[in-house]
Amino acid sequence: MNGPVVVGVDGSESSLTAVEVAAHEARLRGVGLRVVHAFIWPKMHVNLEPSPLGPREGGLRNIAERWLREAAERARESEPGIEVTEDLVTGEPLTVLEALSREASLVVVGSRGMGGFVGLLVGSTAVHLAAHGRCPVLVVRGEADRTGPVLIAVDGSPEADEAVGFAFAEASLRGTELVALHAWNTWTERGGDDPGHPSNLVDGIDRLRDTEERVLAEALSGWQDKYPDVTVHRRLVHDRVRQALIEASEDAQLVVVGARGRGGFVGLLLGSVSQALLHHSHCPVAVVRGGRP
Repeated sequence: MNGPVVVGVDGSESSLTAVEVAAHEARLRGVGLRVVHAFIWPKMHVNLEPSPLGPREGGLRNIAERWLREAAERARESEPGIEVTEDLVTGEPLTVLEALSREASLVVVGSRGMGGFVGLLVGSTAVHLAAHGRCPVLVVRGEADRTGPVLIAVDGSPEADEAVGFAFAEASLRGTELVALHAWNTWTERGGDDPGHPSNLVDGIDRLRDTEERVLAEALSGWQDKYPDVTVHRRLVHDRVRQALIEASEDAQLVVVGARGRGGFVGLLLGSVSQALLHHSHCPVAVVRGGRP
C-alpha cells in the first residue's frame, strides 16, 4: 500500500510519542503522515465554542485543534521534510480509525491516552482495532529503540504468512536484522487435532524438534529470497510462547505478530498470547491481519 501512515492523537504524552514513531514510519515508507483526532462531541450536540465567560482559546473545538497542531509540530520536528496533514474528524475514535485503515499503509496508536482514546490499549478497543483494521496496526509501548532487530513470531500457518512478509519489509526499511522466533513445546505437536491422538503423545523430543525446525525454515524461505538484504537469525525455542516472545522483545525495536495462528500461537490476537504482548512487550507491537480485503 502507498497510502499514508495514520496516527490517532488525543493530547496525551503517549499519543505524542506515537506521533514520533508514526512520523518515522512515514519517512521510511516515503508516504505522508495523517494526524487524526476523532471528535465525537458534535454528534452529542455539545457546545463546542468558548464560553462567553471564559477565555477565547477555550472550548472543545479549540482544545482539539490545539492537540492536532501540537502533534503535527512534533511530527515535523521529529522527521523534517515529511508531508503532514491534520484531520479533525467527527465520530467515535475506533470507528474513525478503522475506516481510515482501509486506505492507510499503517495505523499507529499509543499505549495509553485520554479523552476519546482512553484505554485504547489496555481495554478492548485496541484488540478490536487490531482484529478489524484493514491494514497493520502498530501499538506504541515500551521503548522504541531503533538499534535492535525486528522480531517476528513464526508459527508456520498460512494466516501468519503476511505478518512474516511485513516483518521482512520492516527490517529492510529499517536497515536492521530480523529475528524469527518459533516457540514450541509438546502441545505444538502437529499429528492430530485431538490432544489424546497417539501422535500427540510425544515419545521422541528430537523428532518433534526436527519437525519444528522445518516449520520455521519453510515459513521464511520465500521471504528470504525476496529480501536478500535482510540478515535473518532463526531462533527455535523450547518454551512457553508468551514468555519467549516477551523476553525476546527486550532486545527488539519492533515485534510483529499475526492476527491468528495455529499450534502454540492459536488465538494469537484474541487469546492470552496477544494480550500478554500488548500489556508486557518491551517494545512496540505490530499486529498484521492476513488476507486484507
